[in-house]
Amino acid sequence: MTALEHTVTRDAVETATWRASGLVTQVTVLAVRALRPVFLDPARVFFSLLQPLVMLLLFSQVFRSVADTPLFPKGVSYIDYLVPAILFMTATTVASESAVSMTNDLRNGVLARFRSMPVRPVSVLIARSVADLMRGAMELALVLILATLVFGYSPSGGLVGMLGALLLALTTGWSLGWVFLATATWLRATENVQALSVLVVIVLQFASSAFVPVAALPEYIQAVAHVNPLSYGITAARNLSLGNAPDTALYVTLLICGLISLVGAFTAVRGFKRG
Repeated sequence: MTALEHTVTRDAVETATWRASGLVTQVTVLAVRALRPVFLDPARVFFSLLQPLVMLLLFSQVFRSVADTPLFPKGVSYIDYLVPAILFMTATTVASESAVSMTNDLRNGVLARFRSMPVRPVSVLIARSVADLMRGAMELALVLILATLVFGYSPSGGLVGMLGALLLALTTGWSLGWVFLATATWLRATENVQALSVLVVIVLQFASSAFVPVAALPEYIQAVAHVNPLSYGITAARNLSLGNAPDTALYVTLLICGLISLVGAFTAVRGFKRG
């Protein structure tokens, strides 16, 4: 056997016996890859944290008089009413940014290279979801800390209630992230995905119980608020932070999160495999 034949035979054997890494390894490596640009870009971190703080400052001043209306819950300050909503707004914003990041990867050729490698499509999607979940957890935790230190946020549910509200906002944002990822894998164009994401986020955030009680909204917006999953999530998070017992809103929120996660993940994988 010549040297060339020996080399070809050895390469063929190595190719035949080579195995792809496991799902956990792929997800870990790809999630770190997705997170690295976030932490290497201080400006991106700064503006990501600045946005919820500006919202907290503006909305706590603009809507503060709502606390004096008859429909507002008695014995609750407006800042205690508002902070759970800001947690959900931050979580949904992070979720919508998942779609933009995915379209960028689709356009810059990174995912095309992944397809030429033994990388499972679901690994790419789960890694993006995990990376944004971790980024969202960091942002929500900082929002809670700064709201407590700067704005005097001190709900009657204490630290346990605040953590419950944070986890519920994080769960909701994570499940919505799958819907946005599905949108990205089917629409592909960053401009279209961004425009649709902004529209959806605005409707979800403002046609809800985020800033005023639903009963205080115009009737046609109440109709939207009653079917808006964020209304149930924010109400449940508010109850947890105020130390109230878990109610129907919490169970409805968890059920909705489970359903949209399953549908979103299935649709995202189908869209990703279209090539």
